[in-house]
Amino acid sequence: MRNRIIRWTAWALLAAVLIAAPQISGRYYINVLVLTGIFALYAASYNLLLGYTGLLSFGHALFFGGGAYATAIALSHVQNLPLLPAVLIGGLAAIIFALITSPLLARVSGTAFVMLTLAFGQLMYVFCLKFRSITGGEDGIGGFPIPSFNIPKIISIDMSDPLHYYYFAMVIIAASLWILWFFTKTPLGSVMTGIRDNPKRVEYLGFKVAHTKAVVFIISGFFAGIAGALYALLQGLVSTDGVLTIYSSFMPIMMIFIGGLNSFFGAVYGSVIFTILDEVITAYTQHVELIIGIIFIMIVMYTPTGFAGLLAYIRRKLRSRYPFLEFLGKTS
Repeated sequence: MRNRIIRWTAWALLAAVLIAAPQISGRYYINVLVLTGIFALYAASYNLLLGYTGLLSFGHALFFGGGAYATAIALSHVQNLPLLPAVLIGGLAAIIFALITSPLLARVSGTAFVMLTLAFGQLMYVFCLKFRSITGGEDGIGGFPIPSFNIPKIISIDMSDPLHYYYFAMVIIAASLWILWFFTKTPLGSVMTGIRDNPKRVEYLGFKVAHTKAVVFIISGFFAGIAGALYALLQGLVSTDGVLTIYSSFMPIMMIFIGGLNSFFGAVYGSVIFTILDEVITAYTQHVELIIGIIFIMIVMYTPTGFAGLLAYIRRKLRSRYPFLEFLGKTS
């Protein structure tokens, strides 16, 4: 009981910090906080594939970028489109892409899966470059209106104010992360980890491995699309170089390895560390990708469990030395 109270207190303190943070920071840092949350959701959605199901994808930007483009196109062509439907359109577009690709991807594994995801991601990149009448080509889509958050006859909040958008985005991100975490604690989560560890045994137990992979792919794609939609609303511009490059697909991989592959919250830790690194490195040099790549290699070589593994090690040491700190249990 005491451990539960302490953990709920910690979550309450975190929520208080996130609520108070924009009140003491400028507009630039508000946007950085929102971007960190978006990347956390993007990485957590990818972690369902890599960390829990053992599926390494090089084309997850298909869903992130597809969701961003879908929201931008909808806002550009549909007048008075409400805010929440605009965000959901991004997620639904990603579901459509997952439904199109999953019948093939769910039946392959290993190198074939990796290369096919890369091919689908690049196919989306080329499509958005060539069909300028729809996607704007290299220029992308910008200048679309950002709708207010409206509940008829109750409330209307202007989302052009960065502070208002911060709270809206953080609520969506927190709810999405909780749903993703909940999935990992359900029987589906157990089947996912079983597929990662021993797919043949899972099939012998009567579960349909290909069907389960397809379901995980759709869930992961949906929340990556939600992250893409929030990104489009934050930036006010969607382009191929911003959301559909190889780097966009590699970002969640790096975040997960930096934060910790075998932990759900590793994706969140990784997104925070990745954003901090990006901000610090950008202040001194333009070679951001090169330096982050070197740091990523060092982490994979010398700290394969990532930041979550380091925290687990510290917790074990503290609990062994100070038994009264047993509330520092494992978080995943």
